[in-house]
Amino acid sequence: MSDREAREHAAASVEARHAVPTFAPSPVEDLHQDMMVRYLQAMASHSAAALETPLAAATRTAEVHHVHHKTHKTAELRVRDVMRRSVAGVSRDAPFLDVARMLARRQTGAVPVVDETQRVIGVIAESDLLARAASITAGDHPGAFARMLRRHPRDAGAGVTAGMLMSAPALTVHSWTPVVEAARIASRSRIRQLFVTDHKGHLVGVVSRSELLHALVRDDAAIRAEVLHRVVRDELGIDPAQVDVEVRDGTVTLSGSLDAARIPKLTAEVEGIADVVAVVDHLVPG
Repeated sequence: MSDREAREHAAASVEARHAVPTFAPSPVEDLHQDMMVRYLQAMASHSAAALETPLAAATRTAEVHHVHHKTHKTAELRVRDVMRRSVAGVSRDAPFLDVARMLARRQTGAVPVVDETQRVIGVIAESDLLARAASITAGDHPGAFARMLRRHPRDAGAGVTAGMLMSAPALTVHSWTPVVEAARIASRSRIRQLFVTDHKGHLVGVVSRSELLHALVRDDAAIRAEVLHRVVRDELGIDPAQVDVEVRDGTVTLSGSLDAARIPKLTAEVEGIADVVAVVDHLVPG
């Protein structure tokens, strides 16, 4: 990465953080903001690593000795690792009301339309049904559509089928699609979930934006616990009291006094942990 690109990345990071509202957010809002920042950092880390040339990487390694950067491990995750396999579609001939009730009951936001072989041929989103419901009850006051469903279920949306409502072709991903790429697709399309198909287009699962987000980032506390328990104590047999571990936004800082031969082993193991963006080595031989 050139100096100009590095400055642009740094400026974008600062701008993204300044865009967070200055008012005191609720705990839920604060968690969502923190996760979104982590998500953007993960995506930026993956993109920067993919663009970096071997010469630039060697130059950066020579300039920085105590900070170990690495390609984000989420690049290895595939959609099949995080998707839900219990998903059902509707046929092209499914009545409007059946689709509406399915979406209302499942609260999924969308449903795939499949043919006789379970091949995905389209998708119906809540917005498609809302538009149809609005046209049915045009001129009536709120609640008219629900009463119509109760009193005259055969009249509401009569003749309207899933094939008439669906958007086609369907936006899908394969089970082997990298999680990072699926996240980009979901972000660009502004949809809540992606339906997953096999190499023949058959429905095999579904993955939501929140599931992709959780796959891309872990909270700092979970990373710290893995460093101390799995790496330091279990794999290297080091007393956790000898190593001070701090994690902030995926960057792990290691401090303390340790046998010189174990320091490179420890930093290498920590670099291999998913969601670790960088390792800052403040360990001293002792």
